[in-house]
Amino acid sequence: MDRRSFFHRVKKEKGIEWNYAADLDTVSSGLDAYKGKLSNDQLMHLLKRVTFGASPNDIDHFKGKKLKKIIHELLYTEEKEPAPPVNNYNDPDSKKEEENYFFDEEIPAGQTWINSTTFNGKNSGRRRNSLKNWWIGLMLNQQSTLREKMVVFWHNHFATQATIVDNARYLYQHNVMLRRHALGNFKAMVKDVTIDPAMLKYLNGAVSTKKAPDENYGRELQELFTIGKGPESRYTENDVKAAARVLTGYRFENKTYTTVFDANRHDESDKQFSAFYNNTVIQGKKGAPGAEETDDLLNMIFAQQEVSRFICRKLYRFFVYHSIDAITEKNVIEPLAAIFRKNDYEIKPVLEALLSSKHFFDPANFNAVIKSPLDFTIGLCREYKISFPDAGNFIDQYGLWEQVRNQATAMQQNIGDPPNVAGWQPYYQEPQYDKLWISSDSLPRRNQYSDRMINNGFAKNETKVVIDTIAFTKTLPTPADPDKLISDAIRRLYNMDLAVTEKTFIKSSILLSGLTGMQSDHYWTDIWNAYLAKPDDKKNTDQVTKRLKSLYKYLMNRPEYQLC
Repeated sequence: MDRRSFFHRVKKEKGIEWNYAADLDTVSSGLDAYKGKLSNDQLMHLLKRVTFGASPNDIDHFKGKKLKKIIHELLYTEEKEPAPPVNNYNDPDSKKEEENYFFDEEIPAGQTWINSTTFNGKNSGRRRNSLKNWWIGLMLNQQSTLREKMVVFWHNHFATQATIVDNARYLYQHNVMLRRHALGNFKAMVKDVTIDPAMLKYLNGAVSTKKAPDENYGRELQELFTIGKGPESRYTENDVKAAARVLTGYRFENKTYTTVFDANRHDESDKQFSAFYNNTVIQGKKGAPGAEETDDLLNMIFAQQEVSRFICRKLYRFFVYHSIDAITEKNVIEPLAAIFRKNDYEIKPVLEALLSSKHFFDPANFNAVIKSPLDFTIGLCREYKISFPDAGNFIDQYGLWEQVRNQATAMQQNIGDPPNVAGWQPYYQEPQYDKLWISSDSLPRRNQYSDRMINNGFAKNETKVVIDTIAFTKTLPTPADPDKLISDAIRRLYNMDLAVTEKTFIKSSILLSGLTGMQSDHYWTDIWNAYLAKPDDKKNTDQVTKRLKSLYKYLMNRPEYQLC
């Protein structure tokens, strides 16, 4: 079976069940560069993987350009630092008499709270929500680069939970740190993550002392963040304990919101590591130089080739496909890992090689991944060019961003709060991987979300976000021709085609419903052209809108729309 057919193997009588043992297409191509301009299907494939949905603006922007130029722009475009999150969370005056009424006396409405020094039980939860909603807004309004997708990748890789870290200012600083390093140097990022206040709190690094070294971060640093659990990952339990001792002494300062190294809490003794690390001994240091042991630890870890393999496998599974067989390991992972090491763990050269490769553009990899909830919810908004309020209406803006976030959360991806330190299971759990995004609970929620965006949308005060079916249809090449309209809509939303019999069914049951005979084809052409000539004709416009809503609702409820 091909890689996209798995979605049709659901045994509906028993709920969502997958055939994990099914043999899928083997892709034998490697990292040889794909040359020349991309077809529309290839461009759509690239954009659906590296951004949230293939937006019409991005399609138009990159159309006709050579792949090398496209990849360079996606990776190397200079981006402005986004404006920080703001206070959108004051309760309205109408709630003043309520027991839980909240008004932030320190931060004026519409101003940022990121420099506030007052965090307490009343404002912290609201600021965390403000941060999460702001993050959704950045995804919805992402520039034509990989950065937003990579921020989510690293958030899943270096997972922290907002509910545990709690303090919104530390969470914001953590997000900015991931954003800064997202396309930079992996080793530098690991160093900053190691001493990041949010991570120090999340994995107990701030309470790790020479008298009681905490092993949480020392373990996850190796198991989840750098070495992994692959066949060549042979670090030992004693290596975890030794790493924990190296990392003692760090804590965060709540007055300055920075990390400090307290030499009095640091284990100054020598740390012995196993044969996996060539029996390295990290010499204990006294005083402020004790912090230098962290660099010694990272240098020792990054000397292991398994670091490069582990990260390249994770990038491959995120951007290409979950299954890595022996051929892919040899033809893709090993060469990528060599590029990673050769470039001193710079991320861009690895992504440039992977996303420019014949392997990435092998047709077997098209539409072979189930969309994550973020890809589904945000991608829908971007593909239909749904407009959200601007910063001048920050109350409604943040409120509508929150409604999108809540939908993704209901589909099992709560941004900022992955389920545990390993991140979301669909990115790592064998053998299911991305199939875990689909269940008897989550699939109906996806359909309900797309149905609602077609019908009534979401509202905040007087502002509404909803799919404008007529505006979307106008962006298609030949909307007056029912056959071409259906084919073009399928290509835009699926990046694949359907059988002629299926398209004929769609035409007769939706665009031409209630009519008989092929002579009725002109009916759609007539009412569409009549709409263009006289859009204020309510009766005709209602007919056009009704049929378009039914068309797009049907297309988004099909299995193909769950794939990217």
